[in-house]
Amino acid sequence: MRRREFATLLGFSIVAMRSARAQTRPRVPRIAVLDWVSEDAGRIGRFRQDLRELGYVDGENILVAYHFAEGRAERAEALAAEIVRGGADVIVAFTTPAARAVQQATSTIPIVASSADPVGTGLVTNLARPGGNITGFSNMMPDLESKRMELLRDLMPNARRLAFLGSARDPATRNFVRETQAAAARIGASVEPYLIDNADGIDGALAAMVHDKIEAVIVQPLFGLDTRAATRMAELAARHRVPAIGAYLSFPRAGGLLSFGPDQEQAFRAVWLYVDRILKGAKPGDLPVAQPTRFVIGINLKTAAALGLAIPQVLLLRADEVIE
Repeated sequence: MRRREFATLLGFSIVAMRSARAQTRPRVPRIAVLDWVSEDAGRIGRFRQDLRELGYVDGENILVAYHFAEGRAERAEALAAEIVRGGADVIVAFTTPAARAVQQATSTIPIVASSADPVGTGLVTNLARPGGNITGFSNMMPDLESKRMELLRDLMPNARRLAFLGSARDPATRNFVRETQAAAARIGASVEPYLIDNADGIDGALAAMVHDKIEAVIVQPLFGLDTRAATRMAELAARHRVPAIGAYLSFPRAGGLLSFGPDQEQAFRAVWLYVDRILKGAKPGDLPVAQPTRFVIGINLKTAAALGLAIPQVLLLRADEVIE
């Protein structure tokens, strides 16, 4: 065989072997996460742990790209468009505005969302068969406002002028305000909504509450999702001496007075379980939206003492976590 013919044959053989290896190498699925909060190493670590428990190792048999909206609706919309342009097998969205942003950006890529009220905000048509390209976890947040109001009544039985600190950019806010006002009316109190675009408006809103002689405030979950947001809210509430009730344990842990809401870890696990099922062939529209089965109460005794509030013993006994 001539040298030139041998070299040509060898070249064809190398290309064929490379092509065969490429064809047999399994494709690594790509997941894009759009999170409403600022970047948080602890939160990412929690997500990676949940994935490991399902058999996925980021960078090996799955590729996960994290995007953080930093509490800003415009940034969430821009990131959603960027995610869709980049392509992904599944998009994960945490919070209603993040889910709305990706839902408006794509009607084909599967979306798994953890949100406050997916039916009430129009993310899905119903919980049992959501239809379309989105499913996930409902935190049932507006439905829990009556319970938060009961806890506030136990803590401050004579309080009558209350506030709801909410997001002007969250599609769920209208439902939150409606449920909070209805719950307050049942105990003979009134609720005034104070709506802000993002966390930068918290200080001004609390100052306005003090001027309006507000006795306590219920905080929309959006402003207490991560440690930094919860700490900012708690610090400002303490500075203005306004008792504040949040939704997640991160709030009293950061210095807030009280929280009541679903177990956030349960929501994370449910989201990643659905990602796994979709990667294995399930259609998001056929997966019923999951709901919480565990709700937790958190109380910060140090904050209560600073506000001059005595926590009833019955409430302490019901608490899942007491911070001293």
